Amino acid sequence: MPRAKGGFKTRRRRKKILEKAKGYYSSKSRLFRIAKQAVDRSLLYAYRDRKARKREFRALWIIRINAALRALGLTYSQFISRMKKSNITLNRKVLADMAYNDPAAFSQLVEKVKSEK
Repeated sequence: MPRAKGGFKTRRRRKKILEKAKGYYSSKSRLFRIAKQAVDRSLLYAYRDRKARKREFRALWIIRINAALRALGLTYSQFISRMKKSNITLNRKVLADMAYNDPAAFSQLVEKVKSEK
């Protein structure tokens, strides 16, 4: 029985991995076995960091909101609590953007939330 070498299918599978490894340093972009390890690791990091990015941005938004609020005499936790009581549903991304780019509108919002105890 003749030896089966894989041929077309094997070449296609390897080419797919090497295509993903394009731009990697040294043998990581040229040798299949090393490229496969590098691609597998990079895909793991990409998956993990897509989740981490969401956490990091939320933390950044909270920091920005808190900094803007403290200048107006309120803390972040008090503000969020009062917003929920007054049924204002703005997410943290919008609030942080408002605090950073439009401080006048943000201070109006804070005054509205402050007045509705």
